[in-house]
Amino acid sequence: MITKGYSDFFKELHENNNKEWFHANKKRYENDVKQPFLELVSEIIPILHEWDHRILTDEKKALFRINRDVRFSKDKTPYHTLLKAGFSPHGKKSMLPGYYLGISADTIHVGGGLFNVKPPELKTIRYHIANHVEDFLSIVNSKTFMNSFEAIKGDVSKRLDKSFDATAESTSLIYNKQFYAMTNMSLVNYYSSLNLKEDIVTYFNAIRPLNDFLNKAF
Repeated sequence: MITKGYSDFFKELHENNNKEWFHANKKRYENDVKQPFLELVSEIIPILHEWDHRILTDEKKALFRINRDVRFSKDKTPYHTLLKAGFSPHGKKSMLPGYYLGISADTIHVGGGLFNVKPPELKTIRYHIANHVEDFLSIVNSKTFMNSFEAIKGDVSKRLDKSFDATAESTSLIYNKQFYAMTNMSLVNYYSSLNLKEDIVTYFNAIRPLNDFLNKAF
């Protein structure tokens, strides 16, 4: 279970984000952070795999590295101050819709949808929405979705192909370049809690209809 030790580690890492501190506290990372996070992921994956058999069942393959890629970043701190996991068909870096979990010192980030969309796939998704706009709006405007996430998030195009003008009259979401939703929960409420997995899965289930819809575009 995730405990206060998880939060303490990341709070201290935030103040000491360097390799020397991290290596000196590597056992804390393994015992208080990585192990309980992977245990949580291992409890969630079978449920997601049942929803979509293309989702991999190895919890370690869902985990993103804590090391930051600093090659093209002005921020040269070497470590993320949260652990992240992605659950998409064929792997966490898939271009297909999936589910996301991130836990920092204070916050649980839960969401899903499409985060990484290349231009050819974006056009395919927009045509899918245009051809099924009522179905799309019934999902993103549903009471369950709105109560869970409020709205679809993502970067937005400034211009749109004229073929989507009619759809734009029905929904401005056709301008989106990403189609995902995210919510946050306070971690302190879930220290050593058996409800954490259940509540995460509840949010995943709320975004499941969106993922099922988007999957049909491919």
